[in-house]
Amino acid sequence: MMTTGGIHSNSTYQPITIQVPGKLFIAGEFAVLEPEASAIVAAVNRYVYAEIAFSDDNHLQLPNIGFEDIRWDVIEGNLHLYEQSPKLSFLQNTLQICNQYIVEAGIKLKPFTLRINSELDDASGRKYGLGSSAAVVVAAVTAILRLYKEEGISSSPEIIYKLASIVHFKTQGNGSCADVAASTYGGYLHYSAFDGEWIKDRLTEDINLHAFIAEQWPGLHIKKIVPPTELLLCVGWTGNEMSTYKMIEKIKRLKLVQPAAYADFLEQSIMAVHDMVDQFEKSDERGAIQSFARNRKALSKLGRDAEAEIETPKLQELIHIANKYGAGKTSGAGGGDCGIAFVIGELNASQLKEEWASSNIEPLNLAVSKEGAMEIRKADETSD
Repeated sequence: MMTTGGIHSNSTYQPITIQVPGKLFIAGEFAVLEPEASAIVAAVNRYVYAEIAFSDDNHLQLPNIGFEDIRWDVIEGNLHLYEQSPKLSFLQNTLQICNQYIVEAGIKLKPFTLRINSELDDASGRKYGLGSSAAVVVAAVTAILRLYKEEGISSSPEIIYKLASIVHFKTQGNGSCADVAASTYGGYLHYSAFDGEWIKDRLTEDINLHAFIAEQWPGLHIKKIVPPTELLLCVGWTGNEMSTYKMIEKIKRLKLVQPAAYADFLEQSIMAVHDMVDQFEKSDERGAIQSFARNRKALSKLGRDAEAEIETPKLQELIHIANKYGAGKTSGAGGGDCGIAFVIGELNASQLKEEWASSNIEPLNLAVSKEGAMEIRKADETSD
């Protein structure tokens, strides 16, 4: 559902609307940054919307973060925004990379207006930790590729994912890009990250993006998986926010000063994730819950060893309640935001949510989005 009105421009072209889901980490957090490890991540049904159309001039509209209309141009091959802010770095790099990709295809750039709205956070500004920056980049990349569809530009999930990951590394320089994969492909994914040092080295070169995307990226593995029918995901919000960057730095320090403790965590996480994938394939609800609980145990010990508050007191309460009905754990870096649980059947889910609510933990009305980045038609949209 579109959260605000559409493009404000003089364009006579019919706008294209793109819908991109947010994400939740299910299992394998922190470990997924290592080449031998993997994670399970899921797309969720809160969305970022991008609306795009050719226009007389280049415009970027980001009402959610206070930028109603920013003019931009490409000057001698470099993108120039007529307004500067750290909040714009991801989108500035998105526009630069996508323009380069279009030009490399031998297509002349044409001005367009891109408008992005997000419903990943609460209307009051509360952040739920659903991966907004990744979803925004995926939405923008998908929109630009779709805009040039008639000129032969493909918007396959692989191309969207790889372009968005390039933007991510160009902007931030690290991360697993599991959130990029979830927003691109949708559903539940078994995910192994590409070699981050390899991509950083490649991005220092004068690379052709089309050739780079066609390469096999070392370590990358993305596979859709399907959970057992009666296994239900529940999500609770604890009211806290935590910097993922700060948490990762504490984990990195543990790896240096206590390598044995870190290696033990890595081994336990790898086994828990692989076993959970196996239980999904076997449609074994109870086995999946046991594997999920095993991953929580590994993360909890990691937090204690690293002196990182992965499980805040409120998240511990969320998990304790969830364990009465199934199993609970943190999602993502921990330290706040969302906790998640798996239970078997609607009755357990309903009772769990009631007990969370009575303990001032907000049950979020989230479900897994089977679809990833996709174009939606006007008939599918409603505007406020």
